Amino acid sequence: MSATESSPGSEQIPANPLEIPDIADIPAVEVVLTVAMHLMTASAVACGLSLDEEGAPREADLAEARILINALAALVTASAPDLGSVHAAPLRDGLTAVQRAFREASSVPDAPGEGPGERFTGPVV
Repeated sequence: MSATESSPGSEQIPANPLEIPDIADIPAVEVVLTVAMHLMTASAVACGLSLDEEGAPREADLAEARILINALAALVTASAPDLGSVHAAPLRDGLTAVQRAFREASSVPDAPGEGPGERFTGPVV
């Protein structure tokens, strides 16, 4: 069997691991989950939940975090019915975590329901 052939029930493995798969071959759920994870990670970094090269906490950029969290909340809320609870529940948990991190990092808290993404999710306390 060659490097690009597959056996029944297994995924096709590209001969070159750096080969980018055709977007048409990627299931929609996987695309949504990947985008959501990028938004969630970027949101966490923008909330100051990461370390710089020297190991010191990064400074929060709440303006950037607000944009990212709003986009994440819209994506998670809109796609959840199609993703099913197995995929949607962890995304909702991660979204809530970055919404709470935003509130903790903010020196001027938003009113309940006015925080990032809360127009899509409802108030996060």
